Amino acid sequence: MAMKILLLGKNGQLGWELQRALAPLGEIVAPGRDEGGDLEHIGDLTDMAYACEAQVIVNAAAYTAVDRAEEPGEQERCMDVNAGAPAALAMVARETGALLVHYSSDYVFDGSGETPWSEEAAPGAESVYGESKAAGDFSIETTGCAHLILRTSWVYGARGGNFARTMLRLAQEREALKVVADQIGAPTGADLLADVTAHMIRHTLVNPNLTGLYHVAAAGETSWHGYAQHVIEAARARGVPLRLPPDGLQAITTAEYPTPAVRPLNSRLSTEKLRRSFGLHLPHWTVGVNRLLDEILPR
Repeated sequence: MAMKILLLGKNGQLGWELQRALAPLGEIVAPGRDEGGDLEHIGDLTDMAYACEAQVIVNAAAYTAVDRAEEPGEQERCMDVNAGAPAALAMVARETGALLVHYSSDYVFDGSGETPWSEEAAPGAESVYGESKAAGDFSIETTGCAHLILRTSWVYGARGGNFARTMLRLAQEREALKVVADQIGAPTGADLLADVTAHMIRHTLVNPNLTGLYHVAAAGETSWHGYAQHVIEAARARGVPLRLPPDGLQAITTAEYPTPAVRPLNSRLSTEKLRRSFGLHLPHWTVGVNRLLDEILPR
């Protein structure tokens, strides 16, 4: 009998890629928004998880409206989706013996310093979103269920909107563009994250000692300004008509672009534990972005 995998959040960028990457592992049960997939009701969610009798529960559903989460009316919803739901799923996993896979964020850290964050670093979130993700991680770890928490950064996907598409559109509309240059991280493709997830699940089911928290992010680092520059230069090299002149992309600081939620300046994540435990080599961030550009730019 094929292994059964419950996938939550199938409509997101990561969920879309997970449907592909997890398919060879077994039967995927992926409820839609009208079936509890958006985590509106935690009680219904846990009932569904129990009824599914899945060997693996993959929670790719999340509240990701970082700035909106700072609004008084949204804080509770953010906490419910990012902390309450994972806690409930962890209880199901503990009672049923399922492996719970969950995704965390670089926002759990305060963004200080320049050293890549390790899994042992203490969280110090400075936003509601970051606090909610940290709370979700903690709730899973403290239940004692078998789990894989994949903490990542700057996730993008070819499906739907993304930073690269936004930069290309703005470069075609404007003669000057300002992008933050003091936030450092690694753009990580949803396809890469999904493929790594499948690999980790397969090996962890064979060796339960591999459970735990792991940082998963593409190799290398850049700023949002560097990311934008890479995208725009690629478009210019392919002859895409741009209104933005070669010197039109300006670097600014985070302080010059205030937002409701505090963004971490240092989003570097150490992936040494992942490489050591699973023997994975994660490609440089430009590899995934170039692949994305191959899909969205004319040849």
